[in-house]
Amino acid sequence: MKKYILMAGIFLLTQQISAQNLADLFEHNKRSVVTIYTAETVSAGTGDPRTFTSSMGLGSGVLVRENIVLTAAHVVGNAEEIMVQFFDGEVIAAATTRMSRIADVALITLDKAPADPLVAVIGNSDEARIGDEVFVVGAPMGLSYSLSRGVISGRHSEDKLTSEGLMLEFFQTDAAINTGNSGGPMFNYQGEVIGIVSSILSHSGGFEGIGFAATSEIARSMLLSRSSKYFGIEAILLPYEMAMVLNVPQESGWLVQHVVKDSPAGVAGLKGGFREVEIDGEEMLLGGDIILDMDHIRITGMESLSELMEYLDNIDNTVKHKFTVLRAGEIIEIYWISSVL
Repeated sequence: MKKYILMAGIFLLTQQISAQNLADLFEHNKRSVVTIYTAETVSAGTGDPRTFTSSMGLGSGVLVRENIVLTAAHVVGNAEEIMVQFFDGEVIAAATTRMSRIADVALITLDKAPADPLVAVIGNSDEARIGDEVFVVGAPMGLSYSLSRGVISGRHSEDKLTSEGLMLEFFQTDAAINTGNSGGPMFNYQGEVIGIVSSILSHSGGFEGIGFAATSEIARSMLLSRSSKYFGIEAILLPYEMAMVLNVPQESGWLVQHVVKDSPAGVAGLKGGFREVEIDGEEMLLGGDIILDMDHIRITGMESLSELMEYLDNIDNTVKHKFTVLRAGEIIEIYWISSVL
């Protein structure tokens, strides 16, 4: 009997130590977590290119350099205004500088460094194992600096390659994730960021025990080690059959959906879509530019698009680019000057 009492005591003590460690980890790392507020203007999709709707967005992020925040691409992808709030209440404007929509990760640059920054430590997600305990900090439903805990439930690779030839990888977790958590950090119990919250799998719209986070190694490879540049467009690669229906004069093209007003694409004059349609179960906007080629690279499929992204990412000086686009049935040329970030 004494043996069982002793074992129960040890178990309770272990649980208390674990809880205390988590409390300490949260207390320290919360200062590196930020809440992100966005404003965007997109086409209403009614068929009138002059009709737009405005909306406000909410997400989370984590400070990875003195004036750089890592977040999810879908949080800031179409944002025209970005405001970042720190734990002490300080609010700083920011702009998107690097992005990978396919991996759902982005970097935003603050207008100035925060007064009391705490830069997070980026861990090696390759060392994480299924069953490892993790915790997520973010602003679910606008409740800033909320903590949820869980385990890594799975590791999944997408059947897609990034422009760097990397296989996309996501952690699955049972840590509670809701609207507002997107872009927030997933920490291991060493206080290192090993994932960036991306999405949930849900039938109800709320959390049902399955959440996903882009691994830190994907984020590091695509954004921190390389320069996946931000252009300010959301576009769809057209399959051959759809390209033919839209009278595209080649095997494929890049159908522009949204263009952020003051982004490089917006300044160059690219146009987004304005007629919302559903084709084969996929919603999209028609009426926007279809990019046929840029400089010497013609868009004929995923391989050529990846080649284009790699080409742009490796430019290390100021270059004048030429887009060839199909607009309202006519082929026109648009020029854009890119500079090194």
